[in-house]
Order: sequence, then C-alpha cells, then structure tokens
Amino acid sequence: TGLTSAQRQVTVQEGPLYRTEGSHITLWCKVSGYQGPAEQNFQWSIYLPSAPEREVQIVSTVDPSFPYAIYTQRVRGRGIFVERLQGDAVLLHITELQERDAGQYECHTPNTDERYFGSYSAKMNLIVIPDTLSASMAPQALSHMEGDVVELTCEVSKATAQHTHLSVGWYLLQGAGEQPAKEILTLSKDFTLKPGPSYEQRFLEGDVQLNKVGNTTYKLVIRGVKPSDQGQLYCEAAEWIEDPDKTWKDISRNQTQRTWLAVLSRDTDLSVDLTATEPSLSEGDTLQLSCVVEAPKSSNFKVVWLLNDMEVARVDPHGVLTWEEEYEERARLGQLRAFKPSNTVYVLTISEVGLEDKGTYQCSVSEMKTPGDLQSIQTVVSSGIQVDVKPAESHLRLSVSTSTPRVTAGDPLILHCEVQGATGPVSLRWWHLLPQQPGHRELVAAMERDGALSLGSTYRNGGARGSLRLQKESPGTFTLVIPSTLDEDDGGQYRCEATQWARGRNWTGKGEAAVTVSSMGLGLQATLRSRIATVTYGQSFELFCQAAASYALEEVPVSVRWRFQPSPPTGPSQELVHVLPNGTVLWGAAQPRFPGKAQLAKTGTSFMLHVHGALPADEGTYQCEVEVWRKNVLPLGQPAASTSSNAVGIKVVLPESKLQVAMKDSSAEIASGNAAIQCRIEFAQENSQFAVTWYLLPPLAEAKPLQILRANYTSVLEYGPEFSSPAQKSRFLSQRVSSSLFQLQILSANLGDQGSYYCVVEEWLWLVDGWYKLGERTSGRTTLKLKLSEQELQMEKTNDSISAREGEEATLPCRLQNALLPHSHLSATWFQVQGSGRDSALLSLQRDGTVRYPEGRLAARLFLRRPSARDFSLTLSSVERGDAGAYYCQLQEWQQQGEGKDWAVQALARSGNTQLITMPPESTVLSRICSSPPLLNFILYLPLVLILLLALAVFCWYCKFRK
Repeated sequence: TGLTSAQRQVTVQEGPLYRTEGSHITLWCKVSGYQGPAEQNFQWSIYLPSAPEREVQIVSTVDPSFPYAIYTQRVRGRGIFVERLQGDAVLLHITELQERDAGQYECHTPNTDERYFGSYSAKMNLIVIPDTLSASMAPQALSHMEGDVVELTCEVSKATAQHTHLSVGWYLLQGAGEQPAKEILTLSKDFTLKPGPSYEQRFLEGDVQLNKVGNTTYKLVIRGVKPSDQGQLYCEAAEWIEDPDKTWKDISRNQTQRTWLAVLSRDTDLSVDLTATEPSLSEGDTLQLSCVVEAPKSSNFKVVWLLNDMEVARVDPHGVLTWEEEYEERARLGQLRAFKPSNTVYVLTISEVGLEDKGTYQCSVSEMKTPGDLQSIQTVVSSGIQVDVKPAESHLRLSVSTSTPRVTAGDPLILHCEVQGATGPVSLRWWHLLPQQPGHRELVAAMERDGALSLGSTYRNGGARGSLRLQKESPGTFTLVIPSTLDEDDGGQYRCEATQWARGRNWTGKGEAAVTVSSMGLGLQATLRSRIATVTYGQSFELFCQAAASYALEEVPVSVRWRFQPSPPTGPSQELVHVLPNGTVLWGAAQPRFPGKAQLAKTGTSFMLHVHGALPADEGTYQCEVEVWRKNVLPLGQPAASTSSNAVGIKVVLPESKLQVAMKDSSAEIASGNAAIQCRIEFAQENSQFAVTWYLLPPLAEAKPLQILRANYTSVLEYGPEFSSPAQKSRFLSQRVSSSLFQLQILSANLGDQGSYYCVVEEWLWLVDGWYKLGERTSGRTTLKLKLSEQELQMEKTNDSISAREGEEATLPCRLQNALLPHSHLSATWFQVQGSGRDSALLSLQRDGTVRYPEGRLAARLFLRRPSARDFSLTLSSVERGDAGAYYCQLQEWQQQGEGKDWAVQALARSGNTQLITMPPESTVLSRICSSPPLLNFILYLPLVLILLLALAVFCWYCKFRK
C-alpha cells in the first residue's frame, strides 16, 4: 500500500553528496503527513564510518543539550546550525566542512502524532573530499592607452578523483570595492561563453575573448580597451559536480590575485585616481593603495603620500623614495612599502595595519617639465580615500583529537591540535591534567612562535617514555608524540593551548582530548588476579595470570588456557581460548563473541586477558591453566606439567536506571462515555524501551490491586485475570501517545470501573546480546469517579432481597419510575457485586437494542423480559448456589445532538442492591428431613401440638366472654 495523508514521512536530500573540505554546505530535510503543531522539530545526527552503528548527535531545533561534546563548540559558535525554511522544512548548515564530518547523516522528527505511523527519520551519505582547485595569476600593474589590446592569463587546475567540471570567469572591480565586481566573460561548466551585461555588445563584436591556450591556461583578450575598463581585474575558477538529483553544484571557488589596469585617454589632462583593495580593515590586515596617474603624454612626476594631511613618503621624478622619520623603522622592518610598478601607477602597502593607520590617505602628484627643477612644476593634482581600521577580533578555534584514545602501557600516545582562524604567529603548549591530582597540570611540551621547542621537566631526559616529539605537520596542525607510556597515570586529559600574537596583543584558545592507558599488570606476582572485581556494563577489565616456578620459565615453552564459568553455572567450565607457545591462538566455541572483544598479551611469564565492553553474559568466574612443555618439543600431545590458578569472580553491574515517572495523585470525574488515564515518563536513558503495567485499586477499604494489563517493551499485551474476557479486553486499551506518555483508554466507562488507577513502568535496555531490565517506578494514582445525575432518571434506591431455589429462575427488579424525554433512548447494564471490590458487569443492553454479555459464562442464563419500556428486570434461569450475592442495575439516557450527529448521555442512575438468596430444591429438603430422626419426630408430633394450642386459645376466649 502507498502512503496516505495521515502517514508521517521524512525526506532528506538525496545522497551520496561530494563536498570539499573547508566549504559551506547545506542539507535539506522536510516532513509531511504529520499531525500536531504546524511547526515540527528536527534533530540531526551522524553515523561515522569508524563506528557505523553508533549515533553521534549534532544539533536539534528544540533541545540545546542535544549535541555530543565533539560538536558542542561548533554548534554554540554557529559553525553548525539549522535554518528553518518553514514549519516542516529545514536546512542544516555546516559553515566550514571538515574531513571528520564525512558519514551518514540522519534527520529525525520527534513524534507529535496520536500514534506511531509512518517514517520518523531519513538518512543520506556525505563524502568529504580534498579541495584541489587552484587558480593563479601573477599580480601586476598595467598602464595602457585607450584603444590598446590587453591580454591576461590565468592558470587553473584540479586533481579531484570524481567527475567534475570547471568554470573560469574574469571580473573587474572598480573604485574602493563598495560596488560588486563586474563580470567580463565566463567559460561556464557547460563549456559555453557568457559575457557580463556591460561587455555583451563588445563580446558579440569580437573585442572581448576568452581562449583556452593549454591544459590549464586561460587567456582574456580585450581589444580597444576603454577608460571604463580601468580597475582591478582578477580570475575566478569554480569546480562543479553533478548531484544525484541531476543538478550541478559548485563545490569550490578560488580567486586569483588582482592586476591593476590603468587606461589613459589620449586627449585628457592630468588626473589622479586613488583606490584601496579594502577600505575597511581590521588590525593586522594588509592595506594596499594604488595611485593611477593619467596624462596625455609621458611626463616627469613627483608623488607624495599623505595620511590626514601629514606626509608619509615621497617619490621624486628619478624614482628615489624618501620616508618621513616616524615611518622609517616600520619601513626598515618591511611593514611599509612604496614602489612604482609602471610609469603611471604608484603603490603604497602597509602590512599589519594598526589603529594609528586609519584616516584619510592622499596621493599628491606634481607634473614637472624638468626633473628635479622645482621651479618647473606645471600642475599639482591629488586624490584622497578614507580608510577605516577596526580593533582586531580573534577567530581562533582549536580542534583537539587523538589517534590513540585507548592504549596499553608501553604504547605511544599521539595527540593532534588543529588551529584554525589564526591570522598571525601562534605559540603552542601541551599540558597533562593529572588524574591522580585533580586541579593540577604538568607541562609536556611547548613550541614558541619562532618554532623553538622546549619540554616539561618530567619529559626532558626521555627515559622510559622515550624521546618526546612535538612537530608542525602542516600550517595550523601540531602533533605531539609520547613514544612510550608508563602506566595508567599517563592517561586522562591532555590540553592544547594555542596563543595568537599580533601587534603586542594575544588571544588564547584551548581544547582537550582524553586518553586511557591500561595497566600491564605491574605488581602481580602469582596465580590469577584482577584489578577490579565489579565492572560497569561497557567497561573493560583485565585478568593477569602470573606463572612462577623454581626454574626459569622464560627458557621453556609455555602455553595458557583461559576458562570461564558463567553465573549461575550452566555446566562444566568453558574454554575461552588456548594460546600455544608459538603464539597460535585457538578460540573456544562456547563463547563465539569473545574473539572480537578480548585482547591477549604476554610479558615474560605473565599472561593477560583484556576484555573490552563487559556484558552481563561476561559475569562469572575466570581461571587460567598454565601448561609447560619440554624444550625443542612441539606442543603436541600432553604437556610435561600443568597447574590451574585460583578462580577470580567478575561481576557486571548494569547501568543505573535513571527512570522517573510522574508521582502526583489526581482525580477524574466523568458522567459517562470514555475515560483516559495517563502515565508520564519524566526522565529516562536514551534508547530505553518501556514495559507498562496498569493496575486498579477498587474503592473498598481492604481491596487488593487488580492487574488490568501489561504492555511489554515490544508492545505485546497481557491482561490480568479479572480483565481477560473478550469484552473487557475490548474496553481496556493501552497505547503509547508519545515517546514519554502512555495512556490507558477505558471505553464506555461504567460504575464498576470506579477506583484508583496507577501504572508501573519498567525500563529495559538492549545491551548487545539481549534486553535487560534496569529498574522500575510506580506512578501516582488517578481516582476515577462516575458522576450520577438524578435530574431526569428516578429509580428505586432501596436495597431488597429475594429468594430462589436452585434450578428455578429468579427475577431481579429494575424499573424506571419517571417518563422519558421525547426521542430519548435508554441503555442498561446489570452488575454483580464482587468481594474484590470491583463489580462484574453481567449483561449490557445498548441504546440501539443490542445485548452484550461481558461474562460469557452466564450468557445462556440471563434474560431481559421487558414487559414494558421502563422495565429492565433481569431474569436469571437455572439458579445455582454460586449465583448468591448482591446485584444492581445502571441506566443511561441517550439523546442525539442533532440530525446526523453523535449520541450523548444526558442522565445516569443506579438502583439499590438486590440480595439474591439461593435455597436447595424441595426434594433435597425432604430427603434431609427423612435422613434426620430428631427432625422427623418433630414433624410427626407437630399437628398434635398445633391442635393443643388451638384448643387453649378457644378456652381462653370463652372465659373472657363469660366475664
């Protein structure tokens, strides 16, 4: 069957998608067919290639605590965020894609529907590839007369393994950059030439051309250059890939450096144009000013650079540069440069600008007839531009990781610190946060801005740890290597601190990575030992088997067997593994999962069994058996000698249950119809499943709770004895409304349903090899009452009793004493009072005249004679001794709310109790009398006694009459 409008469906952007490292990417996700609010929530997770079964949470639209630690910093810094397109559609943004972001992405929508129906998540694959696109053009300053031909070349290359296309375009940036660059001509990814709007006519006339003159070389040709072509020209390359939805996406863009083009008019007077690559800068940026002189013919110029009307530098007609005194030191350090790339272009460059460098810059040009003759100045022209310098802000970001998160003592530690966003020199320090001394840290190594390396005191002499290395693998990536760890004390947190320096200021970023160093069993001397006897589920534990003898065991072949006895015992101990002297490992068949989770090691005469990820099935006793073999004899047949160790017990503790349910008591009062009892889970562990058992405590003082039904963690229902009939099963339903809310539905509630309801919730968790119960909690109680209305229905409330002999029939009265409203219908239900406190429904007459028998065992003996419309007396045929007890009936008056609309209860009334007394049949009475001599004698003399009493009464009356 296909999807319906009521079925939830989550769809995500089709994959796999290939995107380049460092790019800004988006992934869309939307949901349809849902119920509930128009604004749905979304949660994004990733399954990494290294652990494809483990969900790593990234970002949520509703829960700020949703991201795992590795993504928290990027989410808080808006490096990863979710953009809502509309109530049921979002975009996931990753502003700077990293190599570790590759994996399978899952978009999940929490349930808002009345029931689970449809799909609630969708997945797609993202593959991160290196950005190999390169575009380069040598920067230069060109001066051409109007009408000349200008030619520029751009080198573009890529080394992407996937099938991609390139587009190459040329652009013109004019003025101070306040306007967008003009497109000149682009060779698109479809291999077609597309001119910009300003160059369309000249392209059609053949004056603007773009030619590919080699495998990687693209040439722009502008014939008949015009003054409107003056400015900064650059080349931009883009790499495109076809996505699975058949659309093309640009995955990388690269711009070249800029070429200054000055176009001189053949009939114009002297003019000066001053431009800046970027007029708004931050501290530490580079400012480049270009002064283009336009003159009708070659002349001798003197150029003076000024800042806020104060001279900075001058260039005389011979090209000699002179700095003002206050700028000489910065010029000597290379922070200031002034040069003349062509006869008409003068450039001033300031590296690492500071706040003192902001203001109005001017380029003053003097035209001289004779070089050096100040009296021959003809014209002085200047041009100015405003430059703003803002205080620097640090964009320093650190990503700290380790390629050795879990090692054994003696193994190396390798830690990586990736520094991003640094715009100046960086110094680096590695610290070890000592696990045995909280709050204390120890310097491991430091690298200064100039690359000088220093080691902490503990690591200077090498020793057991070897020669520590701190090296810069690539710009921004630093790797620390500790060749050999000593023991578990070398584990814990390692912190990387990077400091960026610029113009006397610095900014520091921090990041940490955790490593675990497992013990090699130092201190163990003999037999079998373990560091810990009780482990938490998922924790690792180690067993050490130390062999000792009066001779040197190192000189003889030794093998070891590891045995295991589950708890409780299931038979003889099981052989886990047998390690032969030559290192061959033979795994036992009793525990097939062990080869993938156990680690074996041997150091001298010490054997180690390291079990990763403890499971409940790993609980029991362990034992090792050491076998000694003769020298130069292959380990065949029986060993020369063997000895078994003591047994060591390992107890596996399940994760602690964090389950919390709503404990507040409440009450509900209904007139009729259906009732709903809620059971709310306030907190539980992720991935938990729940079993819910519903109970009813009847209103009687000493009544015991009755189990209604139990829904286990797979939603299989099991009803209690008092609710196991088909009629009761159809009235009591349990459903899961949401991930944290369960509800007991009571259909057509009646007086017998009154009492206190509560739930018992069990928390279950899948632990690799099975489901395990972590704990259970009991909710508060909800008291359900039925509200009786006496306004329209009057019934006999007096309690009565009737007697009936076994085998005969008995009629229990139930009559309506007043008239009904027009168009009203009546329904009636008969109950028998039960000692447990919960009354049992026997027969139900529906408003449409149909009759139901909740207690099927009595259906054949129950009848409604109904001699009149208001008589609902119940006839019980073939009375049995077990029928004795109290009975009552309940009437409901129904009216239709309008033509074609539903029926609703308008009034409800209950009769008094009728006590049914059962007696043995007559034949049974006579037989009992005859079988009892005293009783038989009494009956034989009974007529004589009655005659004597009658005679005495007549005599007394006569005496009274005589008087």
